[in-house]
Amino acid sequence: MLHAEPLTAAAFAPYGRVLQVPADGDGGHPINAGTSQRHELLGDALLSADGGRPVISISRAVARVLPMALVEMERHPLGSQSFIPLGAARRLVLVVARPGPAPQRLADLAAFVSDGAQGVWLAPGTWHHPLLALDAGDFLVVERRAAAVDCDVVPLQPPVWLAAPG
Repeated sequence: MLHAEPLTAAAFAPYGRVLQVPADGDGGHPINAGTSQRHELLGDALLSADGGRPVISISRAVARVLPMALVEMERHPLGSQSFIPLGAARRLVLVVARPGPAPQRLADLAAFVSDGAQGVWLAPGTWHHPLLALDAGDFLVVERRAAAVDCDVVPLQPPVWLAAPG
């Protein structure tokens, strides 16, 4: 069984970046005559390979009930993908594997659970399970779009069970 650990920048680094404003609010800079604090979380989303362009969408996710069987993984070799919760706290579980050959077994996978305010940027080629929301609601999705489809999907055989966060 796969167990999710808390989502931290250091633990998630092999797969992408955690997108969140620091708890202390440091690192931003004032804009709009000091009425806002801007925190730039990602300087290059890596979405333009092979004529790609950024697409911003909202996915309205249903809450998943864990434990559950995971039956497939996907990757986007030419572009990154980001999931950012909108509105009230929306936790998600990220099941990932490093770029490279398709994951074959439980040991190839890692799982992280967000705190509901964290988003993620998945590096191009990172294997990941499709959106697994623990709380129903809207997620902003930023990804690459082009004439050629940029999504490889592979089955997990046998399926891998994802445990409920503890």
